[in-house]
Amino acid sequence: MKRHPEIGADIIGEESSELMRLSRQIALGHHEKYDGSGYPNGQKGEDIPLSARIVAIADVFDALTTPRPYKKAWPVAEAVAHINASAGSHFDPALVAVFNSVLEPILSIKETYGETEALAVA
Repeated sequence: MKRHPEIGADIIGEESSELMRLSRQIALGHHEKYDGSGYPNGQKGEDIPLSARIVAIADVFDALTTPRPYKKAWPVAEAVAHINASAGSHFDPALVAVFNSVLEPILSIKETYGETEALAVA
């Protein structure tokens, strides 16, 4: 599991397209943590690309609030509280503040395009 950022980056490869370079950056850095305790490279703070710091928050929010075959979805309030509690350790505190400021449109998008509770563990 801890190798998937590197595997994803390798699959994307060294592309000349700006979009693909950004995609590789996100794949490689989305499990880095703001305090340096993440993986695969143990990057810290603003050494983690901005794109990866943004996606880290989105990835965790989605993972927590979406049902999976092995777990129920967390209530949104609990997921938001977890993200807020992780500001400065897991997540960039400035980006957590932005996340909170745009939560309403995020929830609207989630409601429109998100997975249903039918996928949740019974």
